Amino acid sequence: MDLDLKNFTLAISQIAEEKEISVEKVIETIGTALAAAYKKDYGKKGQLIKAKLDPVTGDVKFWQVKLVVDESMLLKEEELEKESREEAEEGDKKVRFNPEKHIMLEEAKKLKPNIKMGDEMETVLETRKDYGRIAAQTAKQVILQKIREAERESILSEYKSKEGEIISGIVQRVEGKNVFLDIGKTLGLLPREEQVPGEFYRPGQRLKVYILRVEDTPKGPVVFLSRAYPKLISKLFELEVPEISAGQVEIKSIARETGSRSKIAVFSQVPGIDPIGSAVGQRGSRVAAVISELGGEKIDIVEYSEDPARFITNALAPAKVLEVKILPKNMAIAIVPEEQISLAIGKDGQNVRLAAKLTGWKIDVKGPGTSEVAEEKEREESEEGEETKKVSREIKEPKPKKKITKEKNS
Repeated sequence: MDLDLKNFTLAISQIAEEKEISVEKVIETIGTALAAAYKKDYGKKGQLIKAKLDPVTGDVKFWQVKLVVDESMLLKEEELEKESREEAEEGDKKVRFNPEKHIMLEEAKKLKPNIKMGDEMETVLETRKDYGRIAAQTAKQVILQKIREAERESILSEYKSKEGEIISGIVQRVEGKNVFLDIGKTLGLLPREEQVPGEFYRPGQRLKVYILRVEDTPKGPVVFLSRAYPKLISKLFELEVPEISAGQVEIKSIARETGSRSKIAVFSQVPGIDPIGSAVGQRGSRVAAVISELGGEKIDIVEYSEDPARFITNALAPAKVLEVKILPKNMAIAIVPEEQISLAIGKDGQNVRLAAKLTGWKIDVKGPGTSEVAEEKEREESEEGEETKKVSREIKEPKPKKKITKEKNS
């Protein structure tokens, strides 16, 4: 069975297009395969054979490569006897002469006068097109393997550069707790822990997902996706809000309880731009689009502030806050009207919990009249701290011992 090279080259562009690999890479891959096939039928053990395919004519050129050496690069007889891989010193450039791999400098100069020691000597081999069945099969196997490797490298590099971005995918299948989405060149994996609780996935469904990470595994690159990662929300807002994508409005922090409720803190240093208004959109259109993509998850948008008390006040919205008392150890007490306490805390404590995540402060919600209690608590803590310091000093500085007089001893 002959290998029809001219017909084979017609498939190059199609392979490159289907696998999204450069034509040059495909040609290089085919050259490697043809060299392996040539060596299988006509070569000798130890030979280094290279091949180059002309994609226009379909012609192939073969050549043998030999390293140019001299006496100083060769192992001597006594060294050959002692030579072993374990005993070879690191960085030792001496070689065991093999006429199929090496050529002496004197002989090489006869063929190419300007050649130097350490250069490669190329010898053109007879071009053969009458490949046997085994050679053709070998070429095909190597080509397929190399194309798979090139495809793997292409997928790995492309999606590795997209880590931290969102991408649109179509649910292809659901296997147990895992969902596989078609994201273009490959399938992405949406594991159970990255899914939204209560969200159902069906084949053909289109979703926006966050590219969490890309791992190279023995079975090929695996793209891990997420619907639960908090930054999915910020990326969705970037798509919907031009002011955010342009950097005029910044999302400072996000607190999310996936599938239920989220809070985001927005901020703008650009005069005349309302960060909350920009994120909400006209008649709530922008935030509504994000909520729809998240399957109805509620989103509170609050304004960020460098002042912790003000930021905590904003974060506890929609509850009204009368006062925020900042305490040591990153703790704060929020004073709210009596009728607003349950709203500030939220169902199962969700509102205050999200506000604490958003601000980074431990928040305790109290009713009116708690301000004095907070001040008293702070004063007591301060006094306790001073007392501790005093005791510490006394321990470090013991009282001097009394001298015992002779009269007393007598």
